Amino acid sequence: MSHIEMDLNPVTHITADAIGDPGQRVFYLLGEQEDQRVSLLIEKVQIQSLAVGVEQFLAEINQKFPDLPEASTDFIEDLMHIDDPGDPLFRVGELGLGYDADHDLMVLVARELNPEGTEGEETGVVRFWCTRSQLRALVHWGIEVANRGRPICPQCGEPMEPEGHFCPKKNGHKH
Repeated sequence: MSHIEMDLNPVTHITADAIGDPGQRVFYLLGEQEDQRVSLLIEKVQIQSLAVGVEQFLAEINQKFPDLPEASTDFIEDLMHIDDPGDPLFRVGELGLGYDADHDLMVLVARELNPEGTEGEETGVVRFWCTRSQLRALVHWGIEVANRGRPICPQCGEPMEPEGHFCPKKNGHKH
């Protein structure tokens, strides 16, 4: 396994999207810097957790640097879709955030899921350097994509297929 370490500093575009039908979707994180494009596999729950983390981190940054303008949530939906993610470099195991106050850039650090039997230093890492607004738009779009999945059963909290599902709270009756 080759060690991958990349910095897209700064990204010209960053997005997350899902490809496939609800219940069978594959989620991607994609960043671009000029002619360089990096695609990573990511889990839906990682996008959801990232959204919470970004909002908390932005609040901390705004508290520490009160003169900074508020980060925008604006995005153009057509630009956020991923039609062809290409071959992903790796599956994300861990995400982290940082901030460079001198350049007013946030960094989203994506670390490769540690494959069985490998040491942590062998895993890949990609750092996406983004404006605060790029990262906030990414997570707002990501939450919208995550919410487009299968509806959740109000009784048991499990995803429902279009034909319904056997709900344990309804004693196994189809809901």
